[in-house]
Amino acid sequence: FLSVMEGCSKACSYCIVPAVRGKEQSRRPGDVVAEVTELAADGVREVTLLGQNVNSWGRDLLPDVRTEFGELLRAVDGVEGIDRIRFTSPHPAAFTDDVIDAMAETPAVMPQLHMPLQSGSDRVLRAMRRSYRSAKFLGILDRVRERMPHAAISTDIIVGFPGETEEDFLETLRVVEQARFATAFTFQYSIRPGTPAATMPDQVPKHIVQERYERLTALQDQISLEEN
Repeated sequence: FLSVMEGCSKACSYCIVPAVRGKEQSRRPGDVVAEVTELAADGVREVTLLGQNVNSWGRDLLPDVRTEFGELLRAVDGVEGIDRIRFTSPHPAAFTDDVIDAMAETPAVMPQLHMPLQSGSDRVLRAMRRSYRSAKFLGILDRVRERMPHAAISTDIIVGFPGETEEDFLETLRVVEQARFATAFTFQYSIRPGTPAATMPDQVPKHIVQERYERLTALQDQISLEEN
């Protein structure tokens, strides 16, 4: 597991990371490739490139260095001895087709993608300050599968965000059914002091969050079994 960047420049209303880690800071591509080369020399065969919004890597290096995350994937693929490359976690709002191309065209980059959804409700996504909507998210999955039909796609989902209604939750179930995730990391919303969501009205009662969580995991378990 190799960090290629630190921090986060997003402002999701439930997340404390930007406050404690600061804005995004990318490592220079030569430094990343050099470390991967050293790891390969020590016998490492698989690397996972890490970043809070890993597909934003390199953008803060402008104008000194002009590069994109897809180029980094190709560069790491060129390191002799590295058989498998993965990365986590990208952000749907910044995910570009050059990354899909790099995944499809480089032998070592695995046809596996972890793409956090968080909610299928556009209203909740707006309250979360997630700068994409469900249609954009599903469009990314369609484009990935056009290039890599058997790609394994996983996700993160938060249940019970403040103000989430039954209709909002049903939208999440709809997107999950349509997305056909291989697996999902599902979370019950919990208050993180210091975040905007911590003081939002209409906090969802625990028993409702639990019931929705169980419905979501039952659906995803069924899909995982069918897909796998």
